[in-house]
Amino acid sequence: MSDPGVSVVICVYTEDRWEDILAAVSSVRAQSYPALETLLVVDHNPALLDRLAEEYGEQRTARAAGGVRVLANAGPRGLSAGRNTGVAASRGAIIAFLDDDAVAERDWLRRFAEGYADPKVLAVGGRTVPVWASGRRPAWFPAEFDWVVGCTYRGLPPGRVRVRNVLGGNASFRRTAFDAAGGFATGIGRDAGSRPLGCEETELCIRLGRARPDAVLLIDDRAVIHHRVPAARERFGYFRTRAYAEGLSKALVARSVGATKALESERRYATRVLPAGVARGLRDALLARPGGAGRAGAIVAGVLAAAGGYLVGSARARRGEATFSVVPVGSAGPVTRAGPAARRTAEGTRHG
Repeated sequence: MSDPGVSVVICVYTEDRWEDILAAVSSVRAQSYPALETLLVVDHNPALLDRLAEEYGEQRTARAAGGVRVLANAGPRGLSAGRNTGVAASRGAIIAFLDDDAVAERDWLRRFAEGYADPKVLAVGGRTVPVWASGRRPAWFPAEFDWVVGCTYRGLPPGRVRVRNVLGGNASFRRTAFDAAGGFATGIGRDAGSRPLGCEETELCIRLGRARPDAVLLIDDRAVIHHRVPAARERFGYFRTRAYAEGLSKALVARSVGATKALESERRYATRVLPAGVARGLRDALLARPGGAGRAGAIVAGVLAAAGGYLVGSARARRGEATFSVVPVGSAGPVTRAGPAARRTAEGTRHG
């Protein structure tokens, strides 16, 4: 296997996750397939920037020190701009993304690198396992909704398989993917001061498929990371809020790339995976197994919340209240694009 050179980007924003950030970096340093470099992109937090620069022996110039570079998000606040900053500053032919509250298993990068042996492969994602703050999954929390906490959910196919999109907290892209499709769209994904939005990687992957129809995107469930789930995210209130926010985000994606492509995978999920999950929950309730009724109810509530968010988001998009921008990686600013499915304006908005 030739060495494509993998840069790892970890976007960070709060000192509250200090120990998690150090653990994430340590897991990258322990890889059986060494990373070319690790880039810590700090999202508009000067105190955290200085503290990390001191930790890894760097100044603001982001000079390499032991394979770790610390740099400030060069774009607007938010995860998408942070990732774009990391891509623009990286040197590898492959760019991998790891959440700041996750740790990667030893062969994580090796599994990614293996996928790129095929030159048509432009993205490889992995499997994300939840680490519950309480020590175990809440009895009511359905595995079909593990995407709510940023993890791989029941219904995704096992093994190494071709997919429409990878999941951003455990993903990698060939550099040429960004050359073809541009960067992550700002105004869709997470912002430390907003609702828990998402879908920025979904929109990018769909856009990539349109720019490169021959592109292959994979998920390899042997590329494993373990993602911490804090106690606040084990509660039903967060579950419902995150499902609603997903609906808002999906509406923006549909506005960008069209509802047919944006909801292609979701239709199978909603018509096959979720009904089976409700049936399992009801069966477990009849058998007096803990949490069965709760899981069935949570699935129904999650679907209704996501549907409500989608309707609200669609209405906002039609009125022009919800917009976002796509930035070519390394450029000075966003590009406005218009097409049959959408018009992307030059300013991204924050939902709050």
